[in-house]
Amino acid sequence: MASEDTVEILRRTPVLRFFELDAMRVIANVADIRRLRAYDVLFREGDRSDGAYVVLSGRVAVERGAGIAPVDAGPGALIGSTALFIRTLRPATAVATDTATVLRVSPTLMKRVLNEYPAAAGPMRDAVAAEFAGTAREQIEALQAFERHLAGPA
Repeated sequence: MASEDTVEILRRTPVLRFFELDAMRVIANVADIRRLRAYDVLFREGDRSDGAYVVLSGRVAVERGAGIAPVDAGPGALIGSTALFIRTLRPATAVATDTATVLRVSPTLMKRVLNEYPAAAGPMRDAVAAEFAGTAREQIEALQAFERHLAGPA
């Protein structure tokens, strides 16, 4: 995929869309591209993270555990945004549902780009905070549903 095509996808990608065009070009030209076949595992729950992934083409299912519907990630989706900034354990498994191409953005690359293009830092922080708040809400709702299930019929 040509880097300008990649830049166009980055412009639609949550968190990364806050960078100016030159910063997106750096990411497009420096980040690692990985091609997946259907059913290839991108990463497994519990793996140590090596960066976040932007889906450039195809589809990737992100599965977060029993009872939680997988998230279908297509072009422009960002998988593992926390891994843009820190290395942590993966909370989910990501599997290609068909042929897919993803762009891996490592924390090292993200730090470099933020140092060179710091104007994006504030809006990125706000977007990541909102994402974390949404995740926390989902976890609380799942816990409440589980507690209701344990309590049985009212």
